[in-house]
Amino acid sequence: MKQKAVAALLLVAALAPSVSSMSATAEPTPTPTPSPAVAPYAIDLATALRLAGANAIDVQIARERLNAAKAVAISTLTQLLPWLSAGTTYRRHGALIQDVVGNILTADKESYTVGPSANLQVDVGDMVFRTLAARQAARAADRQVETQQQEVLLRAAQAYFELLEAQAFVAAATESLDISRTYESQLQRAVEAGIAFKGDALRVRVQAQRNQLTLQQAREQQRIQAARLAEILRLDPSIELVANDVELAPLSVTSSADIPIDDLVRQAVSARPEIAEAQSLVQAAAQTEKAAVYGPLIPTVAGQAFLGGLGGGKEAGPSTFGASRDYFATIGWRIGPGGLFDIGRVRASRARLAEARSNVEKLRDSVGRQVVEARTRVESQQQQMQTAKDALAAAEEALRLTRARQEFEVGVVLENILAEQDQARARQDYARALGEFNKAQYGLSRALGLLQTGPHSPAAPAVEP
Repeated sequence: MKQKAVAALLLVAALAPSVSSMSATAEPTPTPTPSPAVAPYAIDLATALRLAGANAIDVQIARERLNAAKAVAISTLTQLLPWLSAGTTYRRHGALIQDVVGNILTADKESYTVGPSANLQVDVGDMVFRTLAARQAARAADRQVETQQQEVLLRAAQAYFELLEAQAFVAAATESLDISRTYESQLQRAVEAGIAFKGDALRVRVQAQRNQLTLQQAREQQRIQAARLAEILRLDPSIELVANDVELAPLSVTSSADIPIDDLVRQAVSARPEIAEAQSLVQAAAQTEKAAVYGPLIPTVAGQAFLGGLGGGKEAGPSTFGASRDYFATIGWRIGPGGLFDIGRVRASRARLAEARSNVEKLRDSVGRQVVEARTRVESQQQQMQTAKDALAAAEEALRLTRARQEFEVGVVLENILAEQDQARARQDYARALGEFNKAQYGLSRALGLLQTGPHSPAAPAVEP
């Protein structure tokens, strides 16, 4: 018994140096070497959101669609204006011709006209309703821009927190690797002193290699998440973005904990730009339906004014040229395709109107589901975050007690190493819970239609205590 006690004391003495001084005993942990051409670029959440709102390609595409819709609305209004034409016309006739009385006679003649003319043809009913429909389409395109802005802000915020999570995983994996290597070094010295089993040293070496693999995978994910964030922000993907670790804290983007879910759904229905866009498309379809039903009842107006010169005469005879003016105006109704009694056009326009209204109802149902899902996710992630926080506190307390026990030579270094590994895993779990909670907060804000790029944007959200 005395020999075993002495061996145990020798083992404790050999492994007793505190793991907290691992920097002096452990092998240096390999750190990622950034590309010599491009250094890591630090970025915070506010900067990421501003870049996303300004540079996103989806937002630019939506803006171009808005410009096109506005141009169509302006082009529709210009149909009220006459168009001008200028040119010359030459006409020659030979042999038989019928005069205005009805007689057939022989005539060889020619004529030509030179000068400008003003022309006008307006389908008044169709033009009025098409103008109203074009305005509604432009409003819908404007809401689409807002939709894309909110979507890009959500993707940027989620990508930013995913990068933060990846960085926290790298830190936790680095700490676990340092712990295992420290223990491996100390146990190797005990094996060389003949007071420890070599198989234990090999098992510790295997664990160290596993931790090394975990660290390599964590660094891989960090670089991938940085590239994804750069893609959303439209930055050079070769730039390695580094998020601000200080921002890995619970955020308060929306204050909806005490609001009933029904009120949240109504708020989202009134605030979501997608619903406003769909409602504008309903109005555009309604104006198109009116154009098919009531437009043909309004007559079409046409007119032309020619101010130029007319010349000509008999063949081989004298030619005369002088000023000439012609005016005419017409008013009429179109019957058949494109006009009155066009049943197919009316039915098609009514079907499109019914489809647009159904899309609004479908979108409202979808928004309600998204609000419920986002609210549930926020509440669940908040509970998970608290659980992970309690687990981290327990792991830190266990580590403190283990170190205190080691100071009195009651425990062994293995207990201290395991306690520090538990703390590293708890840190990783808490970082994941924080990131998911913050992502859920932004998801709820998007579901409620509250993400903006203006001064009230949650670009710098408050941090919960």
